[in-house]
Amino acid sequence: MGIFVTPDHHFELTTDHTSYLFNVLESGDLGHVYYGPKLAWPNYANLEANEFRMVMPVLRPDTPEFSLDNLKQEYPSYGHGDFRYPAYQITYPDGSRISEFQYDHYAIVRGKTALPHFPSAFSDGDQDDVETLTVYLEDKTAKLSLALNYSVFPHQDVIVRSAAFTNTGTGSVTLDAAGSFAVDLPSSCFDLYQLSGAWARERHLYHRPLTRGIQSVSSTRNSSSAQQNPFIALGSKQIDDANGAVYGFSLIYSGSFLAQAEVDYYDTTRVTMGINPFDFVWQLAPEESFQTPEGILTYSDQGWNGMSDNFHQFLTHHLLPQRWVNQDRPILINNWEATYFNFNEEKLVALGEKAKALGIELLVLDDGWFGKRNDATTSLGDWEANLAKLPNGLAGLSKKIHGLGLKFGLWFEPEMVSQESNLYKAHPDWVIHVPNRRMTPSRNQFVLDFSRTEVIDYLYRAMSQAIQEAQLDYIKWDMNRHITELYSLALPPEREKELGYRYIQGVYQLYERLTTAFPDVLFESCASGGGRFDPGLLYYAPQAWTSDDTDAMERLKIQWGTSLVYPLSTMGAHVSAVPNHQTRRITSLKTRAEVAYFGLLGYELDITKLSLADETTIKDQIRFYKTHRTLLQHGKFIRLVSPYANDGNVTAWMVISPDGTEAIAARYQVLAEPNPDYHWLKFTGLDPQAVYTINGQGQYGGDELMSAGLFIPQLFDIRKARDPSFDQKHSFDFSSALFLIKRVAPR
Repeated sequence: MGIFVTPDHHFELTTDHTSYLFNVLESGDLGHVYYGPKLAWPNYANLEANEFRMVMPVLRPDTPEFSLDNLKQEYPSYGHGDFRYPAYQITYPDGSRISEFQYDHYAIVRGKTALPHFPSAFSDGDQDDVETLTVYLEDKTAKLSLALNYSVFPHQDVIVRSAAFTNTGTGSVTLDAAGSFAVDLPSSCFDLYQLSGAWARERHLYHRPLTRGIQSVSSTRNSSSAQQNPFIALGSKQIDDANGAVYGFSLIYSGSFLAQAEVDYYDTTRVTMGINPFDFVWQLAPEESFQTPEGILTYSDQGWNGMSDNFHQFLTHHLLPQRWVNQDRPILINNWEATYFNFNEEKLVALGEKAKALGIELLVLDDGWFGKRNDATTSLGDWEANLAKLPNGLAGLSKKIHGLGLKFGLWFEPEMVSQESNLYKAHPDWVIHVPNRRMTPSRNQFVLDFSRTEVIDYLYRAMSQAIQEAQLDYIKWDMNRHITELYSLALPPEREKELGYRYIQGVYQLYERLTTAFPDVLFESCASGGGRFDPGLLYYAPQAWTSDDTDAMERLKIQWGTSLVYPLSTMGAHVSAVPNHQTRRITSLKTRAEVAYFGLLGYELDITKLSLADETTIKDQIRFYKTHRTLLQHGKFIRLVSPYANDGNVTAWMVISPDGTEAIAARYQVLAEPNPDYHWLKFTGLDPQAVYTINGQGQYGGDELMSAGLFIPQLFDIRKARDPSFDQKHSFDFSSALFLIKRVAPR
């Protein structure tokens, strides 16, 4: 199995391809020993080698080589000579901040249970060989216990870590920082990779060499944010998509976070991740426990594709709601870019009729269906139908949409309220704000205090009534602004710094209540696009709106970066109108669809005004997607050519079936080139001994396609000769090509 403990308290956590080793130090602390490729017979004397260094604090004069300042540790504290940043920090009633958690005992259980009322990993009974180790430490002076949890998911090469503090004393203590994990690596020969951006350009890939000192990414927005995703990776200097060592770290949390790599003066790299300690304090009362979010750790020596496949398999089978994992997701039409606020029941039914004729399966009614909402200034919080637009209410509209043979979905923004709303007038105290301080609205709206049970109860009743009245099949849960003036009128002063954490707990609580009561409703999370695309929300909503930017060329970098951690089955991807509403770029309907295929296909344009040619094209696209939907949504995703490599002019990727008999690859080119170089596209993951056809033509050896590649013609006259349907009037800019690869026989 995955966990073994030696008689001298060495803990060995083993996955199919990795080993994670730590031990109990002579001081009672936990020391980190090794994390990396799987070791068959670890030599602990070698792995734990240490020597005396001058001018270091030591715990005992008779062991001058034993200094916490130069030891790798498992969950380090501050105050006994280790001057690196700790994993946690506690303030005691007398003002002291020195903790002494020492090893007490351990327990191993088969499997992994989800944390109550909190997004967390889980196992599938005895089918997946998962084991969980809990190491218990005690600070007997402070009367605190600390449980460090390690769950080993062997077949995904993933270890999930978290910590839980329990106050067994009679007085309160203050948690000033509570990281989910720390890991000390004996080298700094890595680049730090992160997924960063902003609204409409989320999760772009950035990297920089590790150097002495601290490098970090973080959010202070009380959401995981579009600016920084709760993920970092340490990649070797030679890493590419298929080769090289990489450590990946992610956090199952949707609030403010900190991911940090600190390189010390011996080039040891300490990685820590967890709740951002900025503006966070938790009062730990007697008999109370505090559980940190879970952190995900993975290692691969197969480059980015190896790391991301570990993440994809883990999230799919051990975090996403299993009700939806193996279900093909519906093709939807969202009315937003078709109508914005200007719609009525007649328009929506006409949109539904056209959608049904095209083969679309789900109509989603976006913002503007409730209260007196005709623009962005009013009615958030008043979740009752706008009868001026929908005279027959949600039930009447839903009946007509369902009568067409379509599913029906609604947009909500439950965390927000407009000042011009009945809810605000009735409960102004429910808004997060500081009395006698100015309030800073964003998008004409404010944030409800999700730390208050009465707020959650109100929203649960309102949303439940809408779900039942409309017999909803789908909900798009949006969140369009970050919290300012972080203060709750319901919390005592000493607990105000708990609000950020309590707010996210409230979001999770409402999600949990709704998804439990209505398990057949498909939830898609959204945060002004991809501003809260994180593992925490995916635990409840198995898909997320990837970005408000639907421009196909911009989506290449967004979807590429997102795919480093998140499976295609989680990524909402729509075909929208041109000129694109975010960039004003004009791309072909073909290219827009061939980018959106590698996600959850939807449409977001006025399909009632299509030309006959575009109608035919969309019907063909939908027919193609339905034929290959299972492969596109659930196949193994492999990156081929990075938009971040060279000049970024070409991007390519593919999905392949589990048995390797079928694959779909796509190649995208941003700008055409005069008299270009020769281009070949090399595929990955094929059987080198098999023969394949491409788009139903030719025969190619799997080894040929992977080693030499497929020739990609670039010149107009060649394209015209090979593809009679090619329109010579169309620009070569913003082009795409799709390749259906099928195995026909062994060689």
